[in-house]
Amino acid sequence: MPGPLVVNDSVVIPDAELVWRFSRSSGPGGQGVNTTDSRVELIFDLSATTALPPALKARALSRLGSGTITIAASEHRSQLRNREAAANRLAQRLREAIAPPPKRRRPTKPSRGAIERRIAAKKHRSDLKRLRRDP
Repeated sequence: MPGPLVVNDSVVIPDAELVWRFSRSSGPGGQGVNTTDSRVELIFDLSATTALPPALKARALSRLGSGTITIAASEHRSQLRNREAAANRLAQRLREAIAPPPKRRRPTKPSRGAIERRIAAKKHRSDLKRLRRDP
């Protein structure tokens, strides 16, 4: 699992900027529960990275808030699968943080035909309900 973390086509985080910590995972286990360090913490210092261009780094810092991202994974029994899960989560979080902002919505108003159709449907429904009443 060592190696650079690919976030997208243009952003690759070198392995030297990722800090891995391992500890014992909580919850039920078998014979190896007290001996294997399967819980994984992946720590990435966003404010000190050189992998992101300044514009993307500023965008990510404004969206994520803190300069350090910590991802914990303990859902799998093996350390390797937890490492993969943590790396995938970090890559996904960084992809969302550096994505360009969505396009602004241009406010529009309904067309005259749409307004007339809506009012005609309301009038039709009103007439149906009025005919159901006792005279």
